[in-house]
Amino acid sequence: MSEEMSDLTPRKGMPIPRLTPAEFRQRFLDQFRDPAFAPLAAELDKIADVAWDGFKKGRKSPITRKAGPGYADPDYELSVDWLNARAAIENAEKRHADKSRPRILLINGSSRNEHTCPGEMSKSFRLVEMAKEIIAEDSTVEIEVLDLSRLAAEYGRNIHPCKACYSTAAPLCHWPCSCYPNYSLGQTQDWMNEIYPMWVAAHGVMIVTPVNWYQTSSPIKLMIDRLVCADGGNPDPTSTHGKRAQEAKELEMKGWDYPRHLEGRVFSVIVHGDTEGAENVRRGLSDWLRSMHLESAGASAELDRYIGYWKPYATSHSALDADTAIQDEVRNAARTLVEAVHAKCAGRMIAAGDTLKAPREK
Repeated sequence: MSEEMSDLTPRKGMPIPRLTPAEFRQRFLDQFRDPAFAPLAAELDKIADVAWDGFKKGRKSPITRKAGPGYADPDYELSVDWLNARAAIENAEKRHADKSRPRILLINGSSRNEHTCPGEMSKSFRLVEMAKEIIAEDSTVEIEVLDLSRLAAEYGRNIHPCKACYSTAAPLCHWPCSCYPNYSLGQTQDWMNEIYPMWVAAHGVMIVTPVNWYQTSSPIKLMIDRLVCADGGNPDPTSTHGKRAQEAKELEMKGWDYPRHLEGRVFSVIVHGDTEGAENVRRGLSDWLRSMHLESAGASAELDRYIGYWKPYATSHSALDADTAIQDEVRNAARTLVEAVHAKCAGRMIAAGDTLKAPREK
């Protein structure tokens, strides 16, 4: 092996996250602490035994089928979950290709939801509703709402963390993500396979998020990290035979084309805070979207504002009621996004330098 290729050998040395059978069983059965499960103790023990066997043997994707024609290795066994996710994206690509019916995705990035612990709706949700009302005035535009507060308020809604495959080699990061579900680790019910097609089908995207500790909300950050595969990710897991890091490194070094799976969509970003950080969060989100080759709908579509600046949290909704200026700014952002989406679909939205190839890929 040449010195150049030996440098591609995956680095190892982290401790293995081992569990004893007793530790695994305890963690598994902790899901059933409700005394109502007590009469089912014998059945749960049997289920725990099966789960332990899957964990011990690493049955990440127990249901597979051959990839078939169109893949680098047609005989490679691909997860049926991944194949279904890929089919959903392909259907979304067909909807996106239909420019006669523009689609806008509205995203509520707050984790606050009245139907769980906070006991009150979020201001982000209210701002999304204001934008939705304006967009709905145009009957030619379809609207889809992604309410990320459901992560905190709905049973079985998860966005599992990105495992950073991209940092090993770009082709190891599959489009859509193939890291989940991982049945052996109990990493199931991942929402991203439903979220990817929402982004793909959209011609325009509006993100509304609060500032949480100088950053985006945790639901937004989880989604951002898992969208890394949309920007340079590998649409053919058979080319790396699943997660074979060495193969992915070698494939990248042969020359990777970094496919931009969401390129050309237009965006709007609305960030609201109560004390500090709104401008930086808005800039970070806009920069992220631009780095994926999405295009800003315009200056009026990018907004960072404070609602009830340094006022009590208990009266924050009253502060939003009184702040008619930000309400109108959000409505104007929605109008700007609609205008930009129509222009983009009609081929009238042209950015200078848009056809130039970047000398550096990500």
